[in-house]
Amino acid sequence: MKNVMILFTIFQLVGAVVFSAIQTRDVEYKEGDTTLEGFLAYDDSSAVKRPGILIVHEWTGLGDYVKSRAKELAGMGYVAFGADIYGKGIRPQNPKDAGEQASKYKNNRKLLRVRVLAGLEELKKDLRVDPAKTAAIGYCFGGTTVLELARSGADIQGVVSFHGGLDSPAPEDGKNIKARVLVLHGAADPFSSPENIRKFQDELSQAKVDWQMMYYGSAVHSFTNREAGNDPSKGAAYNEKADKRSWAEMKIFFRELFEK
Repeated sequence: MKNVMILFTIFQLVGAVVFSAIQTRDVEYKEGDTTLEGFLAYDDSSAVKRPGILIVHEWTGLGDYVKSRAKELAGMGYVAFGADIYGKGIRPQNPKDAGEQASKYKNNRKLLRVRVLAGLEELKKDLRVDPAKTAAIGYCFGGTTVLELARSGADIQGVVSFHGGLDSPAPEDGKNIKARVLVLHGAADPFSSPENIRKFQDELSQAKVDWQMMYYGSAVHSFTNREAGNDPSKGAAYNEKADKRSWAEMKIFFRELFEK
């Protein structure tokens, strides 16, 4: 019994050390005259430079969901930075306000690109990050955003869209993409028409982009987020299998990017 208690104490201590190694903080930064507030997460147990992952939020703005993903990525050994596209304090609380904010940027892709590039530069400035090894992931609105980041010609190794919008008002910008692209998509997502998907695939193929697209059967929009509920008939709902499988695909993608 004594040995069991000793082992239990050791496990508790080890767990506390691992947990305490993940550090987080809010980070204010600027894009022009606009103040933005991002979220940084990293493991402070190592001083070695490591890949940096930019995360872009859903239409409700930077919140707990993206912060939880940032912590997961930090636990995997990356420096994770949740970008703020909307601006400090702008966190819509209902679908109407969220739609208005998202539309402001989806209808102005130049501004959207400027905002996400500001987040990428903030990530690359972190002394823990190897600026030659960066990637971006995004959810819903954020998925659209990281694809625009790639279309901007940003110096980034890869982007991952989780249930993001795929449409582009300037498909010719596909030729600017330097990054590898991974799209993780619900096969039953009602917000992406077959025509938009076809045009997206044509855009990347014609530009000779290194791209992959994974479909998840029965998954609708927002399949990675438990806050979306469990009623697929509404068009957005959590799907546990699709959530776990898409995260696993992202991990494989990152290994290909960074572990050469």
